[in-house]
Amino acid sequence: MEDQTAHIVVATRTALDQASALAVQYGFSLLGAIVLLIGGWILAGIISRSAYRVISRIRGIDETLARFFQNLLHYSLLILVFITVLGQFGVQTASIIAALGAAGLAIGLALQGTLQNIAAGIMLLVLRPFRVGEYIETTNIKGYIKEIGLFATEMRTGDGLYLMAPNSTLWNTPITNHSREPDRRQQLSLTLGENIDIDLARKTILDILKADQRIKTMPAPKVFLDDLAVDQAVLNIEYWAITSSWSDVRHDVVSKLKFRLAEPDITVKSPNDAAGAGE
Repeated sequence: MEDQTAHIVVATRTALDQASALAVQYGFSLLGAIVLLIGGWILAGIISRSAYRVISRIRGIDETLARFFQNLLHYSLLILVFITVLGQFGVQTASIIAALGAAGLAIGLALQGTLQNIAAGIMLLVLRPFRVGEYIETTNIKGYIKEIGLFATEMRTGDGLYLMAPNSTLWNTPITNHSREPDRRQQLSLTLGENIDIDLARKTILDILKADQRIKTMPAPKVFLDDLAVDQAVLNIEYWAITSSWSDVRHDVVSKLKFRLAEPDITVKSPNDAAGAGE
């Protein structure tokens, strides 16, 4: 009985010693892990915010893109801190990194279309082929830009409809930006009957163009004979106007031409009507 009691006392003492040693060992590991978590969290926030301030100062970098890089850096640092903490407890982090890599590859394959839109969105935000408020035209779509996101671009068509275009469709196609350049050329053709005084018509047209303050004086407006047939003459009209009022100027010029040259055999037409922004 005494021997059994002695064995129990020895076993208990041994267990307590081992538990004490484990508590000391893992207590320091736990304390180190807590310190790493808190310090890593604070450091990740400081580094990501500093990176955001640096990136946002770069000319041409959009706010959305700067925030995206900030969050990407922040969560990447947190994952690194978490893996380091696991290493404090003797966990084989190499297998965790391999698993994360395999999971990332699987997710990338599953979200291939989405990632393609994100990549296209980043390129659109960096290179800026268009900005909010500008009117663009591609092979399939055209409209005013409302918002440029990482996944899609929101637009408003010329007749006021809402349009959302995936970024990949905008990045992989030629884009015509009707609003980017400050000035834009307009071309009109005026068909005159055989009894019309060509010189007088040309002078009248130039007077109309020069009287409009929205039409640029450099380069100067031009009115020249483009085609001459037996029973009619075609005058070609070219001028440059401010892009923001290009359509309004065209409408006003056509109206004034109709009024000033009110002849039954005179017609005014535009060879590039279809290219008018917001028409």
